[in-house]
Formats: sequence, C-alpha cells, structure tokens
Amino acid sequence: MDKSIKQTDRPPYGIIAVLMIGAFIAFLNNTLLNIALPSIMEDLNIEAATVQWLTTGFMLVNGILIPTTAYLIQKYSVRKLFLAAMILFTLGTVIAGAAHIFPILLAGRMLQAAGSAIMMPLLMNVMLVSFPIEKRGTAMGIFGLILMAAPAIGPTLSGWIIEHYYWRMLFHFVTPIAFAVLLIGFFLLKDKKEKVDLRLDIFSLVLSSVGFGGILYGFSSAGSKGWDSPHVYLTAVIGFISLIWFILRQLKQEKPMLNFTIYKYPMFALSSAITMFMNMAMFSGMLLIPIYVQTIRGISPFDAGLMMLPGALAMAIMSPITGKLFDKFGGRLLAIVGLTITTATTYIFSTLTQETTYNFIMILHAVRMFGMSMVMMPVSTNGLNQLPTRFYPHGTAMNNTLNQVAGAIGTALLVTVMSNRTESQATILGEEAMKGLTGQPTEAAMAQMQQEIMMKAMLDGINYSFFVATFISCVALALAFFIKRAKQEEELPTGNQVAPKVAAES
Repeated sequence: MDKSIKQTDRPPYGIIAVLMIGAFIAFLNNTLLNIALPSIMEDLNIEAATVQWLTTGFMLVNGILIPTTAYLIQKYSVRKLFLAAMILFTLGTVIAGAAHIFPILLAGRMLQAAGSAIMMPLLMNVMLVSFPIEKRGTAMGIFGLILMAAPAIGPTLSGWIIEHYYWRMLFHFVTPIAFAVLLIGFFLLKDKKEKVDLRLDIFSLVLSSVGFGGILYGFSSAGSKGWDSPHVYLTAVIGFISLIWFILRQLKQEKPMLNFTIYKYPMFALSSAITMFMNMAMFSGMLLIPIYVQTIRGISPFDAGLMMLPGALAMAIMSPITGKLFDKFGGRLLAIVGLTITTATTYIFSTLTQETTYNFIMILHAVRMFGMSMVMMPVSTNGLNQLPTRFYPHGTAMNNTLNQVAGAIGTALLVTVMSNRTESQATILGEEAMKGLTGQPTEAAMAQMQQEIMMKAMLDGINYSFFVATFISCVALALAFFIKRAKQEEELPTGNQVAPKVAAES
C-alpha cells in the first residue's frame, strides 16, 4: 500500500476528493446513456439487439478488467492508476461523441468502461485504508451520497438534453469536465509507490477474461437471443469452466491475481451473497419500470426520467445517514429493515395496471430505493471490515466483479421471464378474443384488438417479472438475519494460505 495512504488521524481528503470527482463523472455518463438508446437506434439506423451492446459491452469490459484491479492497486500508485483511468475515459468520451457509425461509438464506449473499471475499486480501496473501522460507515455513506447523485440526475438530464439537442451532446457535455478532472489529478496527486515484486500471471488473466466475460456475454444475450441459442449456452458454459479453472489456479498460487481465500471470512462471504441477490432484484426496477411507463403508458423519456428522480434522490440523501446508523447499530438491523421494505414494494410493483397513476409509481419507486439504500453500502462495508488490510484490493475487486455478474444474470433472467410470459399470455388472450368475435371484423378493428392484446400481455409479463424479483429479494432478506458485526481479522499464515480466526461479535 502507498506510504502516503495509511490509516491516520487525518485521512488524505485531497486524494479522496479527486478520486470521487472522477468516479462521479464515470457514473454520470453511464446513466446518461440509457434513455438515449432509442435516439441512437434511429440516428444510426440500428436494431435494439445491436444498440444493446452499448450496455452489454460496458458490462463485459468491466467484468474482464475489474478482477485485474487487485493486482494493479498493489503494483502501482494511486496517481498512476487514476491518470490511466481518466485518460482512457476521456479518450473514449471524445471518440464516442464524434462517432457517426456504430462500431466507433461502441469502441469509445468500451474505452470509457476500461477507465471506469479501474476507478471504482481504486476509490473503494483508498476509502478502506484511510478510515478506521469505527468511522468507516460514515465515510462510506458520504462516498455513497456523491456516487448516488450521478444516477439521480442522470436520467432527467439525459431526457432534457435529448429533447432539446441530440444524443452526441451527452458525450460533448462530459468531455470538458473529464479533461478538467484529468488535469486536477495530474497536478494534485503526488503519492508514490514503493517498488513491489509482483508479476501478472498472463494465463490467469486469460482465464479470468474468458470466465467472467463468457458468463456476462451469455447471460446478457439471453434476453434477446433466448436461452436455447448457442450464443447463450455455449459462451456461458465456456465461461463457467474457465472461471472454475481460474479459481483453482488462484488457490494454488502464492501471490494470486485475485485471492479467493477471502471467502473463508464468513461475513465477507455473506455480504457478497446478499449484494448479489440485491443487484438482481434492483435491476427489475431499473429495467421494467421504464418499459412499463414508456411502452404501455406512453410517457415521454423526460417525464420517465423525472419519475425515477425522487427514488434516486432518496437513495443519495439516505446514504450518509445510513453510514452513521451503520457505525452505531451495525449492518444487521439496517439490512433487515431495508430488505423488508424492498421486498414489500417489489411485490406491490407486481400488481401494476393500465390505470396505475404516475404519482403512485413515483412514490412507490422512491420508497423501494429508500429501502435499498439501507442495504447495499452497510452490508458491503460490514463484509470488507472483516478482511485484513492486505486483502482490501481483492475484496473490492471481487465485490465489483460479482455486482456486474449479478446484474447481467438478473437482467437476462427478468427479460426472459417477461418475454416468455408476454408470449404465452398473448396466445391465451388472442384465443379468447377470437372466440368472442361475432361476424367478420375489419382490418382496422383486428389491428386495434391485436395492439390491446399485446399491451395486456406485456403488462402481465412485467408484473410476473416483478413477482419473480420479489422471491429474489426474499432470499436476500433471509440471509440478512445471519449478519453479525464484523471485526477485522488477524492474519494467521498457514503455508501459502491465510487461515482466518472466526471473530464476529453478536
């Protein structure tokens, strides 16, 4: 770890501030693009399955690069990693903003993802080593407030820009800010790194890339191609085999690229499981609510973004409050209360109708995000608190990687559930409608009837997906009852491995 970044009475607030600004820009640009996808499809004349690669490709690059960040954080200084991340992100933003064909836009997007993949684990690691355990909840809460502000303003800002300008302005808007952050980091970050005798195992990098990349690609493609497509099951199977091989190889190495022995620490293992299920459930709202309000209800992108704003603001405002509560009460109580709220609101979302009011959806979504704000950061922080300091890079890299994998699996699962339910329900409703016909309807009447059937079938598919997400949330709630306040473990060397003492107080 860098000599300039240790647990002291005065944490390196300057370094943390610069890192947070960089992470905020990366998060903001990610959420800006979601509402712009229909405009990009129209302008570049591409299909939905193609434009989806702007999201899928971003997740793939994150899934491939994040596992390497544990090695990078141990090998290089914060300054070098931050500047490399911002150069990649800025270059990607410039390329994407100038793109007039989809391959160039995708290339720019993937460069952005490469920078973002380095930024988040780097910031998390600096936060962990800069604050003692008793103050870490508050620090992580402020960190969450800043990062949650990005998704809070992202959709609304994106909707306003698209309605008044064009989608490339989303990148042109970010470019000067990214340049400014890069210059600030260049002049302000001065930390140095002692020379570390650590080499990257190339074969492990290949296995990790094929493993996490294959799983992410397979599950991300399932929504559009179907589970029976070779693109889905072959890449997923190859990914799982490579991942198992990667894990076995890491367990045998003295200095692994990603240390899986951290799962011997029970609170970290439990926190990983809970956050994975939470990410899967969270994607139900991020994915299904926009489809419902724009496709079934015909609400404009800007109004759809405004609808999501109170929920994102609730999550952002609650983040520092939750951090202080975590320092005082621990993660168990917060997780149980938060997951109870999340589960209840997810179930209510499974009862949407074509008459559900705009205000009701907005309030329900805000309450759901309020519940989630009490879970994600406290549970993750509690798990990381149990790890010895030298395992922080591995813990943050593991958490960020698994969040990407869980997001891809959750998205694929819920899209597939929605699509299959919509298709089967459309067939049933169509047969019932044909039985009730008297006489020969006109073509206009048939078209109107088919449109009404598809709207009802899609609504039923969305509701059923939320119902499945309710069960996923219930699993996380059940696991939350086993949380205990974690204490940092002492390292007990046993050969090349580390055997943790089971030290978690009630």
